[in-house]
Amino acid sequence: MSRAGTYPEGMNRGRDSVDLRLVLPATACWLAAGLLVAMPAEAARVAGLVGAAAVLLTVWAFVTGRRARSAGVLGERVRPVLGSVAVCCAAAALAGLSVAVQAPVRLPESIRAVAAEHGEASVVLTVWSAPAQSSRSAIGGGVQLRFRATLTAIGDPPGQASTGEAVPARAGLSVPVVVFAPASAANPAIGDEIRMTGTLTATEPGDAASALVFGRAPPEPVHAAPWWLAWANAVRQGFATASAELPGDGAGLLPGLAIGDTTAVDDGLDQAMKTSSLSHLTAVSGANCAVVLAIVLVAAAALGLGRVWRLVCGLVVLAGFVVLVTPEPSVVRAATMATIVLLSGSLGRPGRGLPALAMASLCLLIIDPWLARNYGFALSVLATLGLLALAGPLSRRLTRWLPAPVATVLSIPIAAQLACQPVLVMLSPTLPVYGVPANLLAAPAAPVATVAGLVACLVLPWAPVLATPLVWLAWLPATWIAAVATTSAGLPASSLPWPGGPLGMVLIVACTLAVLALLAARGPGRVTILVRMASGALVCVVAGWAIGGVVGGGLGRAAVFPTDWQIAACDIGQGDAVLVRDGDQVALVDVGPDPAPLQVCLNTLGIDRLDLLILTHYDLDHIGGLAAVIGRVDTALVGRPENSQDAALHDRLAAEGADVRETARGDTGTLGALTWEILWPIRGSPLMQTGNPGSVSVLFDGGGIRSLFLGDLDEQAQEGLMAAGRIGAVDVVKVAHHGSRDQSAALYAELEASVGVVSVGADNGYGHPTKSVLDILGAAGTTVVRTDEDGMVVVAPGTGAPAARRALLVWTEKVTGAG
Repeated sequence: MSRAGTYPEGMNRGRDSVDLRLVLPATACWLAAGLLVAMPAEAARVAGLVGAAAVLLTVWAFVTGRRARSAGVLGERVRPVLGSVAVCCAAAALAGLSVAVQAPVRLPESIRAVAAEHGEASVVLTVWSAPAQSSRSAIGGGVQLRFRATLTAIGDPPGQASTGEAVPARAGLSVPVVVFAPASAANPAIGDEIRMTGTLTATEPGDAASALVFGRAPPEPVHAAPWWLAWANAVRQGFATASAELPGDGAGLLPGLAIGDTTAVDDGLDQAMKTSSLSHLTAVSGANCAVVLAIVLVAAAALGLGRVWRLVCGLVVLAGFVVLVTPEPSVVRAATMATIVLLSGSLGRPGRGLPALAMASLCLLIIDPWLARNYGFALSVLATLGLLALAGPLSRRLTRWLPAPVATVLSIPIAAQLACQPVLVMLSPTLPVYGVPANLLAAPAAPVATVAGLVACLVLPWAPVLATPLVWLAWLPATWIAAVATTSAGLPASSLPWPGGPLGMVLIVACTLAVLALLAARGPGRVTILVRMASGALVCVVAGWAIGGVVGGGLGRAAVFPTDWQIAACDIGQGDAVLVRDGDQVALVDVGPDPAPLQVCLNTLGIDRLDLLILTHYDLDHIGGLAAVIGRVDTALVGRPENSQDAALHDRLAAEGADVRETARGDTGTLGALTWEILWPIRGSPLMQTGNPGSVSVLFDGGGIRSLFLGDLDEQAQEGLMAAGRIGAVDVVKVAHHGSRDQSAALYAELEASVGVVSVGADNGYGHPTKSVLDILGAAGTTVVRTDEDGMVVVAPGTGAPAARRALLVWTEKVTGAG
């Protein structure tokens, strides 16, 4: 016989209640895992302490239960609370134990030693993600691959004294890595075992990959993928080929909608999907699993299969689906949750959404604690949580003003957006203005594209004639979704600026709670009135800010810049695009990887013409955005071209009216009242003329700021720069190569810069900026600002500094301050 006091209030098993018994342990496990993966050396100690606390609390709860009859109502209420806290401690202890066990084998000493020296080695890898291509390497010329893999063996590189066969890192264990390698005629597929020679670099603790591998040559095949992966590779490749023959953006989007393959989505469409809050449609997760599983279970029931056989069919199809779409965190979360619901149903206990989500998260975090820092996993869990916990209440409250069907349709994207926004604002400090309308227009088309595309994908290898109409049928909703995304992203003020970092997350959580409080508050009581007034005031402030942003667009942001700014580092992702200005004279050093974010930056700053363009070298992350400025450049200073493609770029600039000059040390000029001087490379030298070591380095002086831009110079080139002549102190330095490890501490010590600007993309996969360069800048007394955390960075002359150091005013898009 159940008793009302068995569970704490809000955790009972009533039909309409929200069952939080597993939510709290899952949250505790998540927090513990997120903290301990960053300090794995402490994981065992913390796990022991928290585990001991769990045991003590369990004993206390047991003793309290035995005495509950004499303790009365208080004892009945204390015991379940103690039990809940004990379970939370046990979950946190399991996360800590998992970190303590896995951390040493994720980066064994044999790998750590090679990575610490940036040594070169021959490695054997098993590929675990589809290789993504860039049109040009960010660390060298040519087409570049990037993929996740497991390092299984390491040995001496060819040409060096070898100890024989490749030595396993450690028997039975593997090291997760991210690989960057030149492309070859036949790129590796998921499950392939490959061998390559390259350098290893350890990542920061807490990263999902323990090391980065930079290959110097294309990978060599060792063993093909096993059959259970090879069939999925062939099916995915066939579907991608068939989709590529279709017209328009729908062709690139279709594989993403059907099987989560986004390799064909170009940068422009990808940005439009993100701006319009539609990128979740190309992340295979719960909706896709639910559709596939529902079809299978309905078909099994129609065939008259019993409960056990329906369970078997469901589990087999789920496993095959995960293999086909690849086990991304969102896919694994959805499949695990579906498995829990299936097993629960087979036992005659229909699974409830929230406990199933909490159990799935708890299990996955214990198995892989590094998921606690994975944005994709977090967004998948939060979106599902929003749908389970918020969509119903929102729909009921909205029916007070809207017809029930409209309220139901509206509640789904609103609930998901409210739940995910705290994480989204950490990734990009903006608010999507048209996210909900875009989802209302696009979401109904997604299931059609998913089902038709998935069926076409599976039928294509066996009956291409039957599959072709299905591919075209799936292309129609994919094209509609792409059109909604591009149209929404192209509307005025499609996204509004928002504070970044923890402050931005706290503010968005406060606004979310205010909206929910307004919807939930009911009755005429004094407390209800106060809640409504406080929540309404907060919502009005944010709405006023939003309206101002919509009306003002980029001008609203520009209004808060220092009016006399001289340097502006655009937030364009992993790359460089830094403006220098004096009055109405403007120079741009590099153009970043993509024209779209550069164009946004130029529009925000009100710049439509460049007096001077400096291209430091020819890697994609420095020249990829050239289309944004073609035809708007007066003079272009460039380095020595590496190949005919680079020479063609010069011709393209010249054809659009630019005076293109190959530059080197000794060249000088003016920009308004500023002077500029090229310090590197050295003209006529046979060494370090191209690539990163040959980056054009320029010094600007005047207007109260002396600044140096180092391109992607490596340590050897930086030492050559110092040997060529004394530079002296500067006020601002654009840190070389996005903050890589390959830096000269002596150079930054000589520069004694007040501010070091690191132009770098969030989650860039290279580990930039590295701890070593941050330590170097700290030792030199240089304050670091970085575009991945601070957004766009603007520097202006300041007042009131000591005589030994010029004053600077530093404004950042996410956090504003003065230096």
